[in-house]
Amino acid sequence: MKKKFNITGVCYPSMHYMMDTSQKMKEIMAMVEGGEYFVINRPRQYGKTTALYLLGEELRKLEGYLPVEMNFQGIDEQWHQSDRAFAQMFVNQLADFLEFQQKDLSSFLEAERPTVVDMGSLSKFITRLVHRINQKPVLIIDEVDASSNYEPFLSFLGMLRTKYLSRFKPQHATFHSIVLAGVHDIKSLKYKIRDSKDSQYNSPWNIAADFKVRMSFNPAEIAPMLKDYSKTEGVSMDIPVLSEQLYYYTSGYPFLVSKLCKTIAEDILPDKVEKKWTVDILQAAVQLLLKENNTNFDSLIKNLENNSDLYGLVYRVIIDGDEIPFNQHNPTIHQGVLYGVFNPNGNVKIHNRIYEQLIYNYMASKALTNIDTNYLYSGHFLLENNALDMKRVLLKFQQFMKEQYSTKNKDFLEEQGRLIFLSFFAPIVNGKGYTFKEVQASMEKRLDVIVTFFQHRYIVELKRWYGPKAHEKGLDQLAEYLDIHGVNEGFLIVFDNRKEKAWEQKAITYKGKDIFAVWV
Repeated sequence: MKKKFNITGVCYPSMHYMMDTSQKMKEIMAMVEGGEYFVINRPRQYGKTTALYLLGEELRKLEGYLPVEMNFQGIDEQWHQSDRAFAQMFVNQLADFLEFQQKDLSSFLEAERPTVVDMGSLSKFITRLVHRINQKPVLIIDEVDASSNYEPFLSFLGMLRTKYLSRFKPQHATFHSIVLAGVHDIKSLKYKIRDSKDSQYNSPWNIAADFKVRMSFNPAEIAPMLKDYSKTEGVSMDIPVLSEQLYYYTSGYPFLVSKLCKTIAEDILPDKVEKKWTVDILQAAVQLLLKENNTNFDSLIKNLENNSDLYGLVYRVIIDGDEIPFNQHNPTIHQGVLYGVFNPNGNVKIHNRIYEQLIYNYMASKALTNIDTNYLYSGHFLLENNALDMKRVLLKFQQFMKEQYSTKNKDFLEEQGRLIFLSFFAPIVNGKGYTFKEVQASMEKRLDVIVTFFQHRYIVELKRWYGPKAHEKGLDQLAEYLDIHGVNEGFLIVFDNRKEKAWEQKAITYKGKDIFAVWV
């Protein structure tokens, strides 16, 4: 069977081109062998189900272990109505699985099923089962989020917790290790331990070990997948460079890496005479992906729209350039991590450049309803060789601001000015390039916009006016930034909150760099 890049469900090594998971599986196996109970909680399409499958395969290779694999997705609501129903559902799934893994247990399971009528009898059933197995049973359950809102599931976790704490007593024998997977970390679930009038709560899963395995993929882990594809398909590529670029755009998010590769292999490469992957082709794949409507992107936008605090925080990071220290205990930040919006490192940052661009496009699109875009067709700003006349773009934006927003107050410009520019600019670059934003730490709260338009690259800095000294320091920083990117020409938009602004425009030569600036 011919391999392909996979973006849905389990990735099978025999069927799919896969990144190197060896280090991840080594760390997960160490937790299982150590008898840990833990939760793999990561965003959607982050490789959780594939990791569980690979874990099961690894355990099957070892004589001393018996993986017991279940999935709580799609369970009928009737099984969540009571502890009895949930316990019976669990036994049914377990029996169905073991029927093909341990056929000698079939008669035992059939005889025991009627005895399971609540969590207490389920606990005794598990003990009797474990004593009949000569291996270490490892319970693996995927999609536990499907049950986490139901009280019987919390009772189930509480029962497993009780058994775990007394696991070395024969009457409480239980699973050697338990691995659960879902978006949410169920360690934070609260469980009522007394009657319905009692307000005291206790976590039913506070025995779970912290899961610290890095599930994203670095360039060294991406490279083997490209090497396998290149060799199998006879496609040439600079593997180290493309691995770094894939990581640059995705921060190693598994779905995004595989999706870009799939887009190149199936949508772009068939139309090419030369079967070769290049950085330009990868950038074209990024553009196609950003235009696409898929369940991953839909989920991302839905989570923002359904959580106003999270939307506001993302807006501050992307549009305002606010630097917010990362704190996992902040509920809004924690929520952003669960949904894959934030990368939990240093300050609060959008997880990857594709998500940042996607969210910016979405926010800009919402703002476009107040902007007449008929005159923003990119052809009006084209120079030879598909270059953009960025000076003309900035002058047009200055004119637009003067006509439409000159009467707005200072607070409006503070909150909306940069989003207005990004929204204004979107129709010009649409379909022919893209923009990436990088926040620079300074008192001016600079926002550098890197624009790729066909084969050309432009850097536009957006900053607020804080006086001549701060402005000169900002020019230093911009010149240095242009140096880093190997660009001699830069563009500057200064949002000037002074009452008597001059609506200036200047061509500035600074430290060997040509900078065109407008004040709005």
